[in-house]
Amino acid sequence: MLIIFSILLACIAILVVVLIAHSPGKPKSFTDGNGKTLTGSISEKIHVNINGIKQGMFIKGKDVTKPVLLFLHGGPGFPEYAISYKYPIVLENNFVVCWWEQRGAGLSYCSDIPLESMTFDQLTSDILEVTKYLCKRFGQDQIYLMAHSGGTFIGIQAAARSPELYKAYIAVSQMSYQLESEKLAYKYMIEQFTRLGDKKMLRKFEKYSINDLNTSSYYTMRDAPMHKLGVGTTHQMASVISGVFWPVMLNKEYTLCEKINIWRGKSFTTKKAQLWSDMALTDLTKKVQKLNIPVYFFHGIYDFTISYPMAKDYFEKLQAPIKGFYTFKQSAHSPLFEESAKIQQILQKDILTGTNSLADTK
Repeated sequence: MLIIFSILLACIAILVVVLIAHSPGKPKSFTDGNGKTLTGSISEKIHVNINGIKQGMFIKGKDVTKPVLLFLHGGPGFPEYAISYKYPIVLENNFVVCWWEQRGAGLSYCSDIPLESMTFDQLTSDILEVTKYLCKRFGQDQIYLMAHSGGTFIGIQAAARSPELYKAYIAVSQMSYQLESEKLAYKYMIEQFTRLGDKKMLRKFEKYSINDLNTSSYYTMRDAPMHKLGVGTTHQMASVISGVFWPVMLNKEYTLCEKINIWRGKSFTTKKAQLWSDMALTDLTKKVQKLNIPVYFFHGIYDFTISYPMAKDYFEKLQAPIKGFYTFKQSAHSPLFEESAKIQQILQKDILTGTNSLADTK
């Protein structure tokens, strides 16, 4: 018993050493072929006072004179910059990207954030304040707004509220009415696991009725079956442990304390602040029916985290001066991570020129 305990302690000690070694917390610079910092690039991790709360963000770009893009992560409460190094992200080739970590999440998590301030109206107001900060800092009248997953819930509302601040709104896996999306996913997964004869997974679903799908506990449970079926975070991600947890813990641009706060913030926003349940019960198709700026929807065809057909239906109904819907045939929930080359092409040929030549045809 003593030997087993000693081995366990040794393993824990080794793990702690590895995590500390992978947590210097300094943002990685862009370098040229000789390993020197790329002239005119920007790579920083900062905190800015946004509506009375100190909020963190990474600002990254290979050319500081490029247009600015504000990225809204999903979750709620999960800053995707923490896993972005694992994937060939191309945003920094065309933009100065602000990877803002929203109120209560990641770099912006603090145990004394007033719970009453954790509302979607407040988060939308925070988006507009971050936007104004970026416009002023980089001397631009308008910026691009890109949102993913849960970030699209507040992103589309911010774009509707203050379109004068944005050149375009880019949605990756746009939400519409999430409770109905969850029902479609629930039905699909039950059908698939029944076909596969997976009784163990089916027993997990038996704990939840079709009326319980807006709860954070169901939301946590359904990650594993989604990844098993290839309809979760990415089409090829088999596990949230290997695909999400470890990439976060091994990201060298966060300190160990900041990494711990990523998980504390995610729990805070989904459970204590109940943002997930509030979001699931809101029908965006009734709340936002028109945008006065160009609108682009990116969606993976295998996505059941947020319904592909529902997003497409919302897109068809949404009024905008220029629209483009782009289907990603090798992706589930994260085309930005799964098909970066296609993302790059669309950004250069359509979004930066204000056109939709590469969009799906009816």
